Amino acid sequence: MSDRSASAATPENDPVSHDLFGALPDPQVQAPRPAEQPAVPGSRRAVREAAAAPAPSAGSVPAPSAASGDGETAPTEHHDTSHATLEALFRHETEQPPATPKRKKRRGCLIALLVVFVLIAGAAGGGLWVWNTYGDKISEVMGWGPAKDFEAGQATGNALVTIKKGDGGQQISQALYDAGVTKTSGVFYDMLVKDNVVTTFYPGVYKLQLKMTAAAALKALDDPKNKMQNSAVLPEGLSVTETISRIAQSVDVPLADLQAAVKNPADYGVNAPSLEGWLFPALYEFQPGATAKDVVSTLVQRARDSLSAAGVPAADEQRVLTIASIIQREARAEADFYKVSRVIQNRLDQGMKLQMDSTAQYGYGELHSGSASTSDAAQTDDNPWNTYVIDGLPKTPISNPGDKAIDAAMHPAAGPWLYFVTVNLDSGETVFSTTYAEHEAAVKQWQDWCKANPDSGC
Repeated sequence: MSDRSASAATPENDPVSHDLFGALPDPQVQAPRPAEQPAVPGSRRAVREAAAAPAPSAGSVPAPSAASGDGETAPTEHHDTSHATLEALFRHETEQPPATPKRKKRRGCLIALLVVFVLIAGAAGGGLWVWNTYGDKISEVMGWGPAKDFEAGQATGNALVTIKKGDGGQQISQALYDAGVTKTSGVFYDMLVKDNVVTTFYPGVYKLQLKMTAAAALKALDDPKNKMQNSAVLPEGLSVTETISRIAQSVDVPLADLQAAVKNPADYGVNAPSLEGWLFPALYEFQPGATAKDVVSTLVQRARDSLSAAGVPAADEQRVLTIASIIQREARAEADFYKVSRVIQNRLDQGMKLQMDSTAQYGYGELHSGSASTSDAAQTDDNPWNTYVIDGLPKTPISNPGDKAIDAAMHPAAGPWLYFVTVNLDSGETVFSTTYAEHEAAVKQWQDWCKANPDSGC
């Protein structure tokens, strides 16, 4: 008999016991479990089976405890099974659902983190696209990014700015930026529009400073003291046609008069087919009332001064100016002038054609086409300037060289080079080669750069 059936209080006499015991499952209607599936120790089933087991009689020897490690019997205490059954009941009634396994929790957290990461990455990617596409406009509207204008008080040094006839606000704004006066190319023009500035800009050369504010530059251009009277700035590498055009734009001398003045080189003691190469590039300020011939004579005399300073004999002036004009057009950096001069001299000494693109471009009329590459038509055109076709030097110089190019023509660097190519048009990096195989590798380098920089003027 079990301890529960021997209790003094029965379910029929005690209402509380009736409710409690009524909730217990009837052991007689439970399906029998196979003997090979014993109850799990500590489970509710184990408690019920312990409660239903008959109490041991006095003097009996309990079975060895599973907790005995050496075969000795462990003492067993006798408990009231009704209490055990009640304890199991209350544990059954108040028991919480089993906790979610930690592995499933970790998996759920990982999935949640992945979802959040994907959302953040998507938002970041979208934001990056928007910024790359519209960042400049957003910065402009919000006032972010670097300042477009120099700060007051930064002005230093000297700068020359040429305003040509017909120049408007946009052209002057670009000229100020090119001369290093303003920080950005559009800041001066933007100021004119924003402040509704109405003024007249007179052609000529103006003495300004570097790193001026747009407002300070405007004030300086309006000051007659900063305008050089009857002046012109002529950069290196221009042809005769371009030179006299620039003079007419800033000096009070008609272009037609200048065109007539350059027709006869003998008027200036020059024994050459033209004055190409003889109109020296520099800053000029002419006397009031100077004529076209006065202007041209001044430029030719300045070229003679440079030839004399470089030690050029009178008999070699035309030849040296021709070589110097090629150097001026071919070399991207002054540091390479003397090496380009050596390549020209080495090829002439070995009886090789010069094959200089600048000469082909000049002879075909595309010297200032804006491209470093020579067209097939120009390269194959049979004219006395195209060194891809003719032997030796071109018929005349192809541009007006400066002091450095003239000196380089007289004093080439020492070296075995026969080829050169500029592999980076932005930096001017140039590779000089001795063999054609080396030159081909350098040309490939230039072609790769041009592919990566399609708007660079290749």
